[in-house]
This record gives sequence, C-alpha cells and structure tokens, in this order.
Amino acid sequence: MIASTKTLATLKKISYFLLLCLFVQCQPKAKEEKSENETTKNTKTTNVSTKIATLSLAEANRLAALPLHCMQEEYPNKLNQTIGSEEDLQSPKALHPAFYGCFDWHSSVHGHWSLVTLLKQFPNLENSAEIREKLAENISKENIEIEILYFKGKYNKSFERTYGWAWLLKLAEELHTWDDPLARELEMNLQPMTDIIVQGYLDFLPKLNYPIRVGEHTNTAFGLTFAYDYAKTVENAALKSLIEQRAKDFYMSDENCPISWEPSGFDFLSPCLEEADIMRRILSKEDFKTWLNKFLPQLANKDFQLAQGKVSDRTDGKLVHLDGVNFSRAWCLYGIANEFTEYAHLKNVANEHINYSLPSIVDDNYEGTHWLGSFAIYALNTAANVQVD
Repeated sequence: MIASTKTLATLKKISYFLLLCLFVQCQPKAKEEKSENETTKNTKTTNVSTKIATLSLAEANRLAALPLHCMQEEYPNKLNQTIGSEEDLQSPKALHPAFYGCFDWHSSVHGHWSLVTLLKQFPNLENSAEIREKLAENISKENIEIEILYFKGKYNKSFERTYGWAWLLKLAEELHTWDDPLARELEMNLQPMTDIIVQGYLDFLPKLNYPIRVGEHTNTAFGLTFAYDYAKTVENAALKSLIEQRAKDFYMSDENCPISWEPSGFDFLSPCLEEADIMRRILSKEDFKTWLNKFLPQLANKDFQLAQGKVSDRTDGKLVHLDGVNFSRAWCLYGIANEFTEYAHLKNVANEHINYSLPSIVDDNYEGTHWLGSFAIYALNTAANVQVD
C-alpha cells in the first residue's frame, strides 16, 4: 500500500512536469503564429486599393454649384493690379466684365472651365439652363474686348503670368473640344484673348532663363503643361515646339527632386510632380521612364507613400492651399499611372490624397470653394481612366 502511494505520487509529479514542459514549449509557437497572422493582416491591408469618389452626376451637380454661385459675385475680390493712374481705379466688374467673380481673375477663369467641362460630360446637369445663360453673358464679344484692353495696358503685360494664362488656354481647349452650338459661340468670342495669351507665351518663354520652382501660381512647369495641352489640341505647332524645347532646357538634366521637402506651408502645386507632369507630355515613353528613374526614383517602389498635405484651418485662404496640393498631386500621379503599368501602384497614393480633401469642399467656406472645385474636377477627370482594383 505504501509502495502504491509513492508510485502514485511519482506519477503525479511526472505528469505535472510534462504538462509544464508542454506549456512552456507551446508558448513561443503561439506567439510565432500570432505574429504570422498579424503580418498577413498587415500585408493584406497594404495591398488593398483605396477607392475614391467618381465624378458621378450627383458629384458633378455638387461641384457645379460652387462656380455657379460665385461666377457673378463681385465681392470679396482680389484684383492683383498695378495702379498706373486714376483710370485704373475701377470696380472688378468694370475692369474684368467676363472674369470678375469668384474672388480673383484666375479663379473666375477656371470656374468657367469647370462649368464647361461638367456640361460636356453631363448634359442633364442640374441648372444647366442657368449655367448656359451665365456663360453666354460673361463670355460675350463685348466683355472679351474690354478684358483685352486691360491686358494691353502699360503695366499689365505680366498680369496672371503664367497661372491665369494656363487656365485661360485650358478653358479655350475645353470649348474647342465641346460639340455644342454654345461652345462655338463662346470659343469665337474668346479667341482674340486666347491669341493674346498664346502670344504672351511666345514672347515670354524665350526670355525666361531659369524655371520658377515654387508650389504656387508662378510655377513654370504647371504653366507649360496646360499651354502644351492647348497647343497640341488645336495643332499650334509654334507654341507646342517652343514648350517642348523650353521644358527640356529647364528640366532635362534634373535628378533626385527633393519631394520629401514638400509641401511648403502655402503650396497648392507640387514642384516635383508638376515637373514630371510636363516631361511626361513632351518626352517619348522610353525617354520619360529613363528621366523619371533619375528624377524621382522612389516612385518605382511599390510601397511608395506620400503623406497628404494637412490643412489646419480651412477658413484661412493660404492654409487651405494644401487641399489644392492634394488634388494637383493626384492628377500628376494618375497621369503617370494611366500611362505606365509599372507605376499603377501610384493610383492608391493619388486616391488617398483625393479622399482627404474632397469631403471638405463645402458651400460655406468661400476661402476654398471659390477655386478648389476646379482642382477636384480636374483630378477626378484624370482619375477616370484608372481602374481601381
């Protein structure tokens, strides 16, 4: 009986020891399995595509309301003019009867572009009759003649150079490609001013010794990009050839653009990506890929990330620029992803930028809504050719 008790006790100790060993041995394995699961989960999260809003009829109606509201709203207004005499002290509408609304001249111009491009895509747009009426009122032959007088003024040779110039040519291009009787009328009315802007580029670009590499209005790459689109569309060989040559002069030898320095506090354009946007247009596909690999080699990395520009105060007209940088970055990235399958991963980065800023374009924030809608529309139009996984 005593022997049996000892044996039983010994067996209990052995069993306890075996269970303890089994427990200890299992712990690293359990942790390893958990780690593997977490890694798999994280990998799946990384590879999931980020979807964006499409330019549906509902979204088009929402964005069209912004320029429709302000295209004939004269104040507040920023004229950006040089006063040469008392004759220059006139109201915005007197000086710019076509493009006096939406706070400043260039915002008014691309507000008109927004309405034209939305009408082209959505003929059944809400308020389409009102939009067409206001477009005809503003871009009349008489109004454009007065706008031309301003541009011919002694102190106005550089007015809106080249940001406003670029948007004027984008508006002219949009009218040219719109198959509608109203478009023919507006294009004809606008043509004398379009010709002045084209001549402005032809006169200015040969004299520009160095590109302007900033994230705001005077950025040379942006000014060249929209002008190039216009020249290519209407087959203006002189303008097209000059832009090709000047872009190569300015940017062909550039390498390792410091995109990690971006954005600056007031940027609404990316100096690095805008440069890539014009070079993508003027170079052959093979030459562009070679150039891009030297200019922004990190874009080829499938895990490339770019943090969105963060806006701290959307009631501040300068700080809200960073919503604009998100849209303009997006259209540059989509342009590359659309054309080169090996850069398709950039569409997710672009999607994230749009998703950050698009919900914030609301009617009650005039500091941003007088211009950001145009940027959103252009970005969404560029995204339309991207297949979201």
